[in-house]
Amino acid sequence: MTHAAKPLNVLFLCTHNSARSILAEALLNDMGQGRFKAYSAGSSPRENQQPNPLGLRVLQRAGVPVGGLRSKSWDEFAGPDAPQMDLVITVCDNAKGEICPIWPGHPATAHWGYADPSEGDGPEEAKLEAFRQTMHLMRRRLEMLVSLPADKLQKAMLQGTARDLSAH
Repeated sequence: MTHAAKPLNVLFLCTHNSARSILAEALLNDMGQGRFKAYSAGSSPRENQQPNPLGLRVLQRAGVPVGGLRSKSWDEFAGPDAPQMDLVITVCDNAKGEICPIWPGHPATAHWGYADPSEGDGPEEAKLEAFRQTMHLMRRRLEMLVSLPADKLQKAMLQGTARDLSAH
């Protein structure tokens, strides 16, 4: 795949679209070098849901741009005017078991589970560390995705390739 090729659209899903899916969206857009366009959404974001400020802080400290990140429902990506996804990845165990919309174009799907870094009542420093660790784990897996040769990113191969990466 050359830089002139159409980027691969990747949608990261979580329940509230405030932590893990936001981290994955920001990381892949930063790392994707124009080969990928990442989005994120939630199956049931709370009313007035916003990205977790600790997640945004960890991304900023890592030099990852956070402009334009917002929490949104996956319904935004199921309509006829939505960008067509090539790959849909659930990043939390709750979203994995939910009935997903029928995505236009029938994209490849995978589940890459991560613990929720925003859970618990620990001190802010402990939560920041949880976000940092989650970001690091995601970055390692996303580095493998972005370094795949073009033939592994073809639609017919993408399903197996994305699921293989879930073991890393």
